[in-house]
Amino acid sequence: MSQLATITSKKQLTLPAELFRKVGFKVGQKVVVMEENGSLKISSSERLVEELAGSVPMPKEWEGRDLDQVIDQSVAVYIQEKYQVK
Repeated sequence: MSQLATITSKKQLTLPAELFRKVGFKVGQKVVVMEENGSLKISSSERLVEELAGSVPMPKEWEGRDLDQVIDQSVAVYIQEKYQVK
């Protein structure tokens, strides 16, 4: 299905409502935009995570831990190393 849309001066694009609903996007949802052979492909970020799930081994120290805790700790370690904060 093809529909016409306009790119604004701010490089923003409004998705046609019918296509938006058809693919199941939600307002405020994060999407991944990729270029393939001169065309753009828009996918939900959740779909990308699902496709990649299991493709990267999880470090042993992360197993069984809450993802938010892992992210918070990783950010803290990154900041400590980058800015030499203790």
